[in-house]
Amino acid sequence: MNYVEETYDIVVIGAGHAGCEAGLAAARLGLETIVFTVSMDSVAMMPCNPNIGGSSKGHLVREIDALGGQMGINIDKTFIQSKMLNPSKGPAVHSLRAQADKARYSLEMRKTLQNTPHLTLRQAEVSELLVSDGKVVGVKTYSGAKYKCTAVVLCTGVYLKSRCLYGNVIEYTGPNGLKAANHLSDSLIKNGIRLRRFKTGTPARMDGKTIDFSKLEPQYGDQPIVPFSFTTDPASIQKEQVKCYLTYTNEETHNIIRAHLDESPIYGGVIEGIGPRYCPSIEDKVVKFSDKTRHQVFLEPEGLDTNEVYVDGMSSSMPEYVQYQMYRTVPGLEHARIVRNAYAIEYDCLEPNQLLPSLEFKEIHGLFSGGQFNGSSGYEEAAAQGLIAGINAARMIQGKEALVLDRSQAYIGVLIDDLVTKNNPEPYRMMTSRAEYRLLLRQDNADLRLTRIGHEIGLISDERYEKFLKKKKLIEDEIERVQSIHFGGTESVQKFLEEHGSTPLKKSVSFADLVCRPELNYDLVSELSPSDTELSADVREQVNIQIKYRGYIEREEKQVKEFKKLEEKKIPQALDYDLVPSLRIEARQKLKEVKPVNIGQASRISGVSPADISVLLIYLKSGKYLENQH
Repeated sequence: MNYVEETYDIVVIGAGHAGCEAGLAAARLGLETIVFTVSMDSVAMMPCNPNIGGSSKGHLVREIDALGGQMGINIDKTFIQSKMLNPSKGPAVHSLRAQADKARYSLEMRKTLQNTPHLTLRQAEVSELLVSDGKVVGVKTYSGAKYKCTAVVLCTGVYLKSRCLYGNVIEYTGPNGLKAANHLSDSLIKNGIRLRRFKTGTPARMDGKTIDFSKLEPQYGDQPIVPFSFTTDPASIQKEQVKCYLTYTNEETHNIIRAHLDESPIYGGVIEGIGPRYCPSIEDKVVKFSDKTRHQVFLEPEGLDTNEVYVDGMSSSMPEYVQYQMYRTVPGLEHARIVRNAYAIEYDCLEPNQLLPSLEFKEIHGLFSGGQFNGSSGYEEAAAQGLIAGINAARMIQGKEALVLDRSQAYIGVLIDDLVTKNNPEPYRMMTSRAEYRLLLRQDNADLRLTRIGHEIGLISDERYEKFLKKKKLIEDEIERVQSIHFGGTESVQKFLEEHGSTPLKKSVSFADLVCRPELNYDLVSELSPSDTELSADVREQVNIQIKYRGYIEREEKQVKEFKKLEEKKIPQALDYDLVPSLRIEARQKLKEVKPVNIGQASRISGVSPADISVLLIYLKSGKYLENQH
């Protein structure tokens, strides 16, 4: 029998948010790339919540954009409501969140992939990984076709041996009833890759015609709208936005759930996989937070061309008839009709400590992995990993050093380091609290942190980089001006301070000193001394933040210098930990398992103590490991 046989540089398996970023990055770097999907309808599909961004996730989207990825551009084209979260708090936790038109988001991303040079989008199920002498050499599809390549990026999401459950109903499908990928897991296991079972879930979708919106609290978008992408002209996205709505569960809801817990596959023992701690089902909320008399429920439109409304906050795997009972106790949903049942989904995923920080497998050269398959949750976490995996697959082929962002450079660095270093027993979700240097890693300065790196890699054009450099100089020049100007206690200055509830001056102070006052900011104080140059909103924002939080920023920068010292102390991958004297047994086991690339990473491994790190540093400094290698 004759079979198709083709050759590419890079094969990407999966076209979800990770696969799209991986494929685009590789193709844009000039590598012939093919992206496989089980269905064209699953390209950048949003099977769960209809939004991009949110707390800490907005940081990831901005970083993806600063490196040359697509997610921010795509959501700017297809959002239906946009809001900055936590605006009353400090800038470290400000996070942009946009409601997406799900169908348009997917179609726009598919169009982008199909119009990108060097990229082929192919509907087929990859069933086998081809490995020879510890190197990946290609893949096979279920039809028998063979695709030779130098690198493979696994972005299989939640599709591997997936099954959807609600009550006693089990459907062996992927999300939204799409085909599961039932064959690749066995091939991965044959190649020594360790898999595990995780689960996640999604709430019901309601028919908007059957919701009583008069009983709900409207939630409006921001004016003006702030874009995700640094390339998007803010003026081009100011438009009418749809409303979301807020309602609440109540004791009646909770009593119904408690009465039927034994019918939930999560509590009945049917589901084997471990679910996400920070995105629990409504059953979990009711059981674990039994003191709460109500929980927030957000009703979010899924798009402009559909009546489907997403019931955010009520993910469930209850039987269909129980779903009707519990949803209809919620104000506004008394007569609501379900369009799609809530369900839990269980799937095979990776134990990610098998990966290097570059997201390449330690034991199989040329095999990379990104996205929810790595044990994370969320579209944004997936896209960030996919981008890095795609970049590094391309750089491996080009003979270049892998891109590894550390914890002081980006939320992406925190995300990947946590995945490959720490033992994460449930799906990993990014949170601002996970970042030690979050005042430095703000979403507003992602371009200042990462655009240079994106340009060096080759994903940021010269034109975009020149615009970035101009913005950077405007910020630096204005900060210098602000620090050099001083105000005395003139009548106009004292009147200005009085009008804004600020203490009058007793001596001369700088423009910067006034900006640092809690009740003032750069824009207000600029009334006393306007810039000769017209400055955009994002430039003024940077000037304000960098001056107002200067002391805190400098303190974190000092901490980063100490952090960098440990990151720079490399550990040879061939180091035999059995030969390191005085290491505790647990530390020896963990170090052998993770194989950290530097002392910093070793210090973050659960079960490795500061004393173990001291022992390891002394051993490396002694040079004995070089003798032992021989």
